[in-house]
Amino acid sequence: MNSMRTHRLIIQFILVLAWGLPLLSLAADAQLKIGSLVPKNSLYHRQLMEVGEAWKKSQTGSPRFNVFTDGSQGGEAEMVRRMRIGQLQAALLSVVGLRDIEPSIAALQNLPLAFRSWEELDYVREKMRPGMEKKFLDKGYVVLAWGDAGWVRFFSKQAAFSPEDFKKMKFFAWGAEAEQQEIMKSLGYTPVPLEPSDILPSIQTGMINVVPSTPYFALASQIYNTAPHMLEINWAPIVGAFVITKKSWDQMSPEVQSVLRTSADSAGAVIRTQARKEVEEAVDAMKKRGLQVNKPNAEQLKEWRTLSESLYPRIRGKMVPADTFDEVFAHLKAYRASKSP
Repeated sequence: MNSMRTHRLIIQFILVLAWGLPLLSLAADAQLKIGSLVPKNSLYHRQLMEVGEAWKKSQTGSPRFNVFTDGSQGGEAEMVRRMRIGQLQAALLSVVGLRDIEPSIAALQNLPLAFRSWEELDYVREKMRPGMEKKFLDKGYVVLAWGDAGWVRFFSKQAAFSPEDFKKMKFFAWGAEAEQQEIMKSLGYTPVPLEPSDILPSIQTGMINVVPSTPYFALASQIYNTAPHMLEINWAPIVGAFVITKKSWDQMSPEVQSVLRTSADSAGAVIRTQARKEVEEAVDAMKKRGLQVNKPNAEQLKEWRTLSESLYPRIRGKMVPADTFDEVFAHLKAYRASKSP
């Protein structure tokens, strides 16, 4: 009786092992799901595809990767949530999404008119990069690359030149940035919180009539057709980073990690170089199709500078941690001093 029971247990064990091996093999196949708001076939999408291909070639078995574009995985806050629960392993995010992970990153994007050139931004970012990446790692994310997407300019239905002109209009505002909306309202502006996918229908219906946007995004999304006036002022840079969850990173071998980091860093360099070049190319393309470029005069530029400086006390400690805010301006001061005659 005992021998029959033992024999039956052995058979059950063999069956479980036989059925389980294919499942274990399948589970061993690596996957990399990357989310982003970037348009399909754009510079950013192509670079993410190259990163995915490099990662795939470094693997054994049957690895799979997907790059989800055009916000198909939701807004940036939603993509961060999906990474936290394992539905995405990585994402290319702007500061809007990155600050949901680490708030201090807002210092690189949410300081209007603080940076006067790409050289200033590069200098400050590189100075802050080690500490910033350590903060992300402590939150469970590895920063693989840094990028940017051009300067924010204001695209509107009607011509506008001064800060006062824009008080008559309704602004697109990121739904996740409640502090920014509060500040705008206190200054007499009208923010309308939306997701990027809602911009075009909202401006077509009149729900909004101003979109702070980079020229490249305005061209790719056709915003300029409905908002054909662009204020030529470099309000703030759109800064981004390619991040992967530490959990996914730790599951990779050191060899795969090295390939992924190298390919991602290369992609970041290409994105920074090409995106900056495409700012003016996008403006030229839109001008040929009817875009009106409005240049503020010296007095109007002074008004914009006064407005930005009045915002800093409201931003410091609220939208940007006070110590990080101070660090940015300390680095800017040092950089400008080094460039002075």
